[in-house]
Amino acid sequence: MSLTNDILQRAQARAAQLGLPYSGALTPDEAHTLLAALPNARLVDVRTHAEWQFVGTPEGAVKVEWKSWPGMTPNPHFIDQLRHQVDAEHALFFLCRTGGRSHEAAALAASQGFAECYNVLEGFEGDRDEAGQRGRVNGWKARNLPWSQG
Repeated sequence: MSLTNDILQRAQARAAQLGLPYSGALTPDEAHTLLAALPNARLVDVRTHAEWQFVGTPEGAVKVEWKSWPGMTPNPHFIDQLRHQVDAEHALFFLCRTGGRSHEAAALAASQGFAECYNVLEGFEGDRDEAGQRGRVNGWKARNLPWSQG
């Protein structure tokens, strides 16, 4: 079995085990590996403009706000904006700060006919460390995956 198929099967098994309403759940490393192996796959960063600018974003990510800062107001145009930027038939890997908003975005996209929706567990910044800071314990940044800061 290829590495790509192995990763996808693990992600789908996680979704089944957790009862998720979308295709699967990926670790940041798995998402990064799949992005390199699947030319049509897209990483969708659903954090806010402020987070993209001041915290950073994975290289090559499609950016569509799930909620807007300040106030974390839901984006009523999320699905339309997503459809405008990605192909609904391609694999989409949703990412936020820690995995909560991306879970919601993946669930909505799956319910709206997007074929393959995956949540990236741990998110971009991951859990807080003992000092209360993110980006050091787990997540995209802590795993030293490609990203840049505004």
